[in-house]
Amino acid sequence: MAKHSRSCDRWSTQKGRKRCIFVGALGLLAGLTPIPATAAPTRPDPVILIEGTGSSEPVVPAVDYNVLIERLEADGYQAFVWPLPGRGLGDIRETSAAFAPFVDQVLAQTGAHRVDLIGHSQGGLVGRWYIKFLGGATKVDSFVGLATPHYGTKLANLAMLYGLADCLDYPFCQQATTGSDFLGDLNGDDDTYGQVEYTNFATRLDTIVIPYTNSFQRSPGAVNVTIQDRCPLHVVEHLGLALDGTTYSGIQDALAHRAVTLNCLAV
Repeated sequence: MAKHSRSCDRWSTQKGRKRCIFVGALGLLAGLTPIPATAAPTRPDPVILIEGTGSSEPVVPAVDYNVLIERLEADGYQAFVWPLPGRGLGDIRETSAAFAPFVDQVLAQTGAHRVDLIGHSQGGLVGRWYIKFLGGATKVDSFVGLATPHYGTKLANLAMLYGLADCLDYPFCQQATTGSDFLGDLNGDDDTYGQVEYTNFATRLDTIVIPYTNSFQRSPGAVNVTIQDRCPLHVVEHLGLALDGTTYSGIQDALAHRAVTLNCLAV
């Protein structure tokens, strides 16, 4: 304080010197007070996209999941894609068991505690089975379903009805029939298992999930969005939901834990 007193000698009045000493003391305290460190921004959860049935095969080349991955990465997400083994024609329970180690790999690679899942079509069923039965409820923050047949599709029922080799002998098809034992186990009394946030997008133009409303979960905790309810003139079908800009604007909200809105003009 003596230093400040000497520097204040030039003040002619006692009041002025006291004021000078007081200001100097404040400056000294300010110099000793540590400046709080700015907290580093929290990085969003990594996102895993689970493909739909056969989507990585030439039979459905229209589904280029790189479009969705690039959008996610442009928004700052670490994004990963997981194709269904065996084109997704096998038992969904076994497919989910194969998916579980991939989640652990992503968590280890990114250092994150949880992931967000986006499941297209059958991919959504794989993600939900993982959450409910394979420990995923503690590792998944948000789930987004794109045209996922949560309650089956009559298209699979027709395959059974007309004797197409018992749904072509494909377990996934048998499990996707409305009222199947698999869906009964998955949905139970509450189809929004755990503390995961569930959001689903569907299109009235879906010709694979019939009726399209079977793409919705029915428990109160789920957010269900029909694209044409928000954007009446928007044309997008089952495969296109994964590529659609308007749908992606809703995915952005879901992953950010915001109320879902849609940009009807997005491409």
